[in-house]
Amino acid sequence: MEILVNLKDEIGVIRPEIYGHFCEHLGECIYGGIWVGENSKIPNIAGIRKDVVEALKRVKVSVFRWPGGCFADCYHWQDGIGPKKERPKRVNYHWGKVIETNEFGTHEFIQFCKLIGASPYICGNVGTGSPKELRDWIEYCNFEGESTLSLLRKQNGSESPFNVKYWGIGNENWGCGGHFTPEDYASEYRRFSTFAFEFGQKISLIACGPGGNDLQWTEKFFKKITEPGNYINRINGYACHYYCGTAGTATEYSTDEWYQLLKKAIYMEKLIQDQRNLMDYFDPERKIELIIDEWGTWHRPAPGRNPSFLWQQNTLRDAMVAALTLDILNRNADKVGMANIAQTVNVLQSLILTFEDKIVLTPTYYVYQLYQKHQGGRSLKLFFDSPTVQFKTDNGMDSLRTLSGSASLKDKKIFLTLTNSHTEMEDEIKVSLHGEVKIKGVSGKIITHPDFKAYNTTEEEKVKIDDFEVKVVADKEIIFHLLPKSIYGLEISLR
Repeated sequence: MEILVNLKDEIGVIRPEIYGHFCEHLGECIYGGIWVGENSKIPNIAGIRKDVVEALKRVKVSVFRWPGGCFADCYHWQDGIGPKKERPKRVNYHWGKVIETNEFGTHEFIQFCKLIGASPYICGNVGTGSPKELRDWIEYCNFEGESTLSLLRKQNGSESPFNVKYWGIGNENWGCGGHFTPEDYASEYRRFSTFAFEFGQKISLIACGPGGNDLQWTEKFFKKITEPGNYINRINGYACHYYCGTAGTATEYSTDEWYQLLKKAIYMEKLIQDQRNLMDYFDPERKIELIIDEWGTWHRPAPGRNPSFLWQQNTLRDAMVAALTLDILNRNADKVGMANIAQTVNVLQSLILTFEDKIVLTPTYYVYQLYQKHQGGRSLKLFFDSPTVQFKTDNGMDSLRTLSGSASLKDKKIFLTLTNSHTEMEDEIKVSLHGEVKIKGVSGKIITHPDFKAYNTTEEEKVKIDDFEVKVVADKEIIFHLLPKSIYGLEISLR
């Protein structure tokens, strides 16, 4: 099988923000996952888990979204500032009705982002909040002068402004964020964004898009927001959510269910193309970025755990979903400005699972570590004929193209990622470069395991990155052996 990489056919720059993440006050994502408190026996940096920080630094997290999720539209930011003993305790209604201590608030989140090297993305409260509350939060975070709010920030330990660029105007406002119609949300967006002033830092305002590929929501929202006499241009991003769900359970699934989930995962490509095409009608100059700020698998609740905490194990199949999705985002670098996997620690498609004083790096984590070299590269087009597999569904038979990938060019190096989602097929692969270049050298990495249900535990790390053999056979050609259910990263140095 031959794969052609065309260096003359660039798609666009792969924004590092495509490799973004998301954390919510949900289950053990924050408490026990990111935050353990200053007095914990678990090694920490001012209360933030040191092992989690070190692990996330290795995958070059670009941007981090917080505090939700559904939690965002019940969260009042002033609950999470000041002395921790004086912070009010609230009921986290959406996620198990547990007590929210507010120990982890704005200052702690900003410190966490600084430690891992990520840009903060704060999601504001539209559902139970007010334009004034969001406006004040921006001033508290970003104003350098001496207003009452900036002095309060300084009093709380931060002399310098936080300079938060990304601000979401609500979350899932078609559902848990208020059950708005798209027209009603457009009116709310207009009102909130009017008072989302810039206080010395240029900000990017992000509107709530649909759940899934709901084109009706998008069309009605943009018709309302752009209607004559009421047009508003204070919108920089438009955020969709897409969860591919599950097939079987997190750890128990058949071969057919393996393919069923991967087929649902690749629907992301149609969503991106459909949503961007419709947005182009209203925004032909693409001043508004398409964002996917929640995505990932969503399996059934793990037995023996609180079902409201959305804890799930993470297998080689989840890694394949992550790789397929990141390749889709790379291939659509001209259409997508940011994407955030849900959620980083202990919730849904996590990169990290914590077990008291130990952590487990999941198969999804290793995909992010492998794929990080794409960040900032120029996306290139690939050409190949993919094999197809047939599989059973509840409604009959379906098919899946089993070879997928993306490529990028940066600093005289091509980084090529490929997935072979077929559970049995293997083949010899020839990669050919099209362009005025010659290959200087190549190295290869692989993520795979004989058991397609394999996952990592504190006792054994089954799924991780390994080296594999790849050979340069001509100035513009390399070859390697393609294994089943495998994820590849090839770094090709050019002369």
